[in-house]
Amino acid sequence: MSEKKRSSFTNQLGFVLAGASSAVGLGNIWRFPYLAAKDNGGLFIVCYIILALTFGFALLTTEIAIGRKTKQGPLTAYGKIHKKWNFLGTLATLVPVIILPYYCVIGGWVSKYLFEFVKFNGIQTAEDGYFTGYITQTGAPIFWFIVFLGLTAFVVFKGVNKGIEKMSRVLMPILLVMVIGISIFSLTLSYTDADGVTRTGLEGLKIYLVPSLEGVTAKDFFIVITDALGQLFFSISVAMGIMVAYGSYASNETNLQKSINQIEIFDTAIALLAGLMIVPSVFVFFGKEGMSGGPGLMFISLPKVFEHMGGIGKAVGLIFFITVFFAAITSSVSVLEAITASVIDKFHIARGKAVALITAFALIMGIIVCLGYNKLYFEFTLPNGAVAQILDILDYFSNNLLMPTVALLSCVLVGWIVKPKTVIEEITRNGEKFPRKTIYVVMVKFVAPVLLFVLLLQSVGLF
Repeated sequence: MSEKKRSSFTNQLGFVLAGASSAVGLGNIWRFPYLAAKDNGGLFIVCYIILALTFGFALLTTEIAIGRKTKQGPLTAYGKIHKKWNFLGTLATLVPVIILPYYCVIGGWVSKYLFEFVKFNGIQTAEDGYFTGYITQTGAPIFWFIVFLGLTAFVVFKGVNKGIEKMSRVLMPILLVMVIGISIFSLTLSYTDADGVTRTGLEGLKIYLVPSLEGVTAKDFFIVITDALGQLFFSISVAMGIMVAYGSYASNETNLQKSINQIEIFDTAIALLAGLMIVPSVFVFFGKEGMSGGPGLMFISLPKVFEHMGGIGKAVGLIFFITVFFAAITSSVSVLEAITASVIDKFHIARGKAVALITAFALIMGIIVCLGYNKLYFEFTLPNGAVAQILDILDYFSNNLLMPTVALLSCVLVGWIVKPKTVIEEITRNGEKFPRKTIYVVMVKFVAPVLLFVLLLQSVGLF
């Protein structure tokens, strides 16, 4: 496919909103709050912000610059940078291929919960065992997975401008308004439990934002750092080919440095607001103990929070799951687009055919993931000690092994093989200034590779 025929975002705003919509997904709305709650609130947030402005910035800049420089999807982009590094494109493309099916399964869970709240029947989702009972069914999870996958495929089929960019321009402002609204509401909450103890949203805010080193050991601090590092992959959509693909659609006139800064700000703000709308409200009704709900925080703990709110909880729950659904669909679209761009650039086939083939693969794999909680259920102990089913194994392989590997190899390629000037020249191609150039060079050559290597060692249980 020639560069002239290649689609591109309409303007810089379109690129920023698309990039932000990819970054703002379940990683922000779901994963960030429970990690913040688990890792001492403010301490996690401080570590996350520092890493986002350094480590995350370096990876995001690298991928977007590679995408625009080559005008290729991830499968072929790295080979254009250095012909002997085409294998890195294969690894980078493998990440979204693995993620897409199970991400759409989780998107199906969100769709089911949203449907219940639309019917104003959401309080039943607060019943003990509801979530487990739902995902262990055979038919319903597959149905909602297919619905979510179908919506994702439709947007990507419509293309870069009429699909991805148009969706991002509509959904992102709405999502931002709803997140801010729920965040403000969560701070107004107050609840007195059976022991006569009254907890408020403002007290939850203090726990969430104010760093505390009380009782934190060196091991605890290391876990906070690695959790924040892992979260960055989700939050800014790096090491999964997405930002390479989106960068390839950015026009040569786009100010990449300014765009990257805006994507960072937007993404970090949504992550912090997501924690703000979840952590204080869970604290109000269930105390500090309730804040350790882990991944089940969204599907198990929060419905109970909405139940405790009384009548208004139905409306708040509805707005919350609309927000989560918007975040999930924008990210799933970006995952599918990363694969689609790669297939189109590599095999030169039409977008419709590429989307159909990839969707068919995701459909088969997604059904297998759904059946992993019933017909195909088994338990497998991962190298990090976690007990896993099919979804967990795919998540571990893509997020704990492949993504750090892709990011590490990207740093080696840019930092030591083709040199940072390859990216810097692309960032400044129109004469733009690059004020964080020194930070970029130091991160991509030295700091990021060390952090990523440590993260890999921890993932395989060696650290």
